[in-house]
Amino acid sequence: MTSRPMHLAAHFPGVNNTTVWAEDAQTSPPPAGPGGRQIAFSSFTHLARTAERGLFDFFFLAEGLRLREHQGRIHDLDVVGRPESLTVLAALAATTERLGLAATVNATFNEPYELARRLATLDHLSAGRAAWNVVTSFDAFTGENFRRGGFLDRADRYTRAAEFVATARELWDGAGQPVAHSGQHFRVEGRFGLPRSPQGHPVVIQAGDSPEGRQFAAAAADVVFTRHGTLEAGRAFYADVKDRLPAHGRRPEDLKIMPGVTFVLGDTGAEAQENAMEIRRRQISPQNALYALEQIWGIDLSGHDPDGPLPEADPDVDSTFVQGRVKHGDPRQIAEKWRALSAEKGLSSRETVIEATGRQSFVGTPAAVAEQMISFVDQRAADGFILVPHLTPDGLDPFVDRVVPILQERGAFRAEYTGTTLRDHLGLPAPRPRTEAGRG
Repeated sequence: MTSRPMHLAAHFPGVNNTTVWAEDAQTSPPPAGPGGRQIAFSSFTHLARTAERGLFDFFFLAEGLRLREHQGRIHDLDVVGRPESLTVLAALAATTERLGLAATVNATFNEPYELARRLATLDHLSAGRAAWNVVTSFDAFTGENFRRGGFLDRADRYTRAAEFVATARELWDGAGQPVAHSGQHFRVEGRFGLPRSPQGHPVVIQAGDSPEGRQFAAAAADVVFTRHGTLEAGRAFYADVKDRLPAHGRRPEDLKIMPGVTFVLGDTGAEAQENAMEIRRRQISPQNALYALEQIWGIDLSGHDPDGPLPEADPDVDSTFVQGRVKHGDPRQIAEKWRALSAEKGLSSRETVIEATGRQSFVGTPAAVAEQMISFVDQRAADGFILVPHLTPDGLDPFVDRVVPILQERGAFRAEYTGTTLRDHLGLPAPRPRTEAGRG
């Protein structure tokens, strides 16, 4: 059976519990500053060049607009040293030739003309390799770093984002022509100061799982960055989003669904499982286990024994104990699931966190991992994957060296770049200029 073509991207490891900061047993992040791996340009160039050597579609940078806090102090897993994405990618455009360059930029705390100009500039500098991962925010905690503060109601975040993307596309199509946009959130009257970019519009990526997020993706995105790690969840999400496309005049191939995944390799299956468990132990230290519990329970657990049972108290759903972390679900429901897991397997608090928050999506020999990934794509649980390595900056190297050749042998992944733009890599058509579309 011929495999469906697979798309691959690389995510720069971030400040979260996926990352293992050092080759040894250290669990603390590196120091910020010029020598810190999280900010050193050599880290970005190494991972990007590795991804390009592996013929990946694009390199992906996340965004942090405010340092996360825990009990009013900077969270231990965060670092003061998170460069602005578009600046980093502009520099990487000069050190790579074909690799797409994707920046996460918040639609809540930016303006269409200014951001459209920056993204179009990157697309010109890179000869058509720019992408924008559209994210939103409604919380006042992040908003405190901006003049308007946390002004946006949660219900309005996707309506603003949808209008933002539509306005940016009007500007990208303008190429010196008058633009007159008047909507709920933006009013733009003027002329865009750049010619049409090499791929027409930068690729638009969306990350969100809510019903509003799925609808926004179906209407406006070229790529969806999801967090569905199981085959069953991936197939359900894939079918739901793809089924929404015809209502927006779009075909299934117009939108690529790429879950964020991790991998752990070993020479044998047993060795891979041992490596995966060791990574989990290093990711979830006793202190990090307490942080994870406090994020769910919303109370001070500094005196709690991580090797003891889960807290007896119920979560405080209105707590602001932890600031700047995305909440994935109702804390009470999560606590109930964790308690059931702990009781079923006889797990301590730390063991429960390790079990419940596991991030290794594909574990096995290089051949086994390749087969698992091919199965996901063939069974339409994904069109490809955004790989999140555990180590900075060389965590992607084993995958490129050992898994990519097997994917190529199976005919599931390209043996060479056949185009020059990111849209070429993704198999996405270039958008027609607004003037041509109007004649059609």
